[in-house]
Amino acid sequence: MNENTGRAALLSATISVVALGGLRSLTYRAVAAAAGVSHGLVRYHFGTRDQLISEALDYSIDQSLSASNMHARVLSASEFAEGVETLATTQGDIHAFQYELLLESRRRPDLAPHVERYYQQYRQAIARQLGQLGVTDQAMADAIWFMLDGIVFKQLVAPGDVHEALGYVRGLIEAVSRR
Repeated sequence: MNENTGRAALLSATISVVALGGLRSLTYRAVAAAAGVSHGLVRYHFGTRDQLISEALDYSIDQSLSASNMHARVLSASEFAEGVETLATTQGDIHAFQYELLLESRRRPDLAPHVERYYQQYRQAIARQLGQLGVTDQAMADAIWFMLDGIVFKQLVAPGDVHEALGYVRGLIEAVSRR
């Protein structure tokens, strides 16, 4: 296993540990057990728990945006909407990890930079994709992000049919891209 693969496995394990038990369950030993390695390896790769959290957040955002085509060059409003739908309906552990971090930041102000980075990266990805479709209105990008964030959260706590809501978001994306 090369170093990048090893780090990715540890970051994935970190996401799983936090998704299942909250940020308070995050220890080197818990991550090591989830990854099937020694806890010394986790410490070696990340040094501090805060560094592990920071890198796991970046990794989770990158994985989420990649899976939803937010890093790709979008050719149509429909492709962008498909990515939005993917983001809202997949990767439960990643989103649970992110929301755990967001909620813990209410109790731990030192996590505020992570929260800011989380919102900034998703908002920028959506604004960038809309920009490729000729939509430069940041308020529209924010509105789409806030709707999407709410749908994702709803799916985590009470999974159900969100196709109608996603259809509305899709229609909005297609409508603003035709302006």
